This record gives sequence, structure tokens and C-alpha cells, in this order.
Amino acid sequence: MAASARPLKYLLGWLIAGTRGGVTRAELIKTIRETPQNANQLANALKVDYKTVRYHLEVLEKNRIVTSVGDKYGATYFLTQMMEDNYGVFEEILKKIWKK
Repeated sequence: MAASARPLKYLLGWLIAGTRGGVTRAELIKTIRETPQNANQLANALKVDYKTVRYHLEVLEKNRIVTSVGDKYGATYFLTQMMEDNYGVFEEILKKIWKK
């Protein structure tokens, strides 16, 4: 693993495995990678409350995992370039926590 990916590994470990909303955040990351969408579309796709999705998107955006383009309510969410480049780190974390 590259030295630059190490801090991301710890951050993702905390965001995904170390907090109660980790499963929802992991699902959001996977869904956004497949198809960038707005919060309403993500809520419908994941069958999760809209406010819950907005909260987790804010956490992911604050931690530079996702980025948004557009107005507040119509904003489309994408993975950041850093997250795209290190998506394997995310998959590695998922394998470890979902194996248990």
C-alpha cells in the first residue's frame, strides 16, 4: 500500500467499521461509484430515509470521500478522485469487517 493510501485506510476504517452508520456509508460509497446520483435517488435506491442519506453524505463529503456538483437539493454526488484511486482500500476494509 502506498504511503498516501495509509491515512485513507485509517479514515475509511473509522467511517465504515468504527461507527454506527458505517454500513449505510459503505452502501452509499458502492452505489455512488456505480452511478453518481442525488440524495433523493440514493435514498430510493437504498430504501433509506432521505434525511439519513443527507447526513451520511455530509459526513462523507466533509471527509473528502465524496464530492457534489450542483445545487444543494439537486446536487449529484461522485466519489472524489482520491477515493476512486484508492477504491481497493475500501474493498479490503469491507472484506475484513463483513467476514466476521
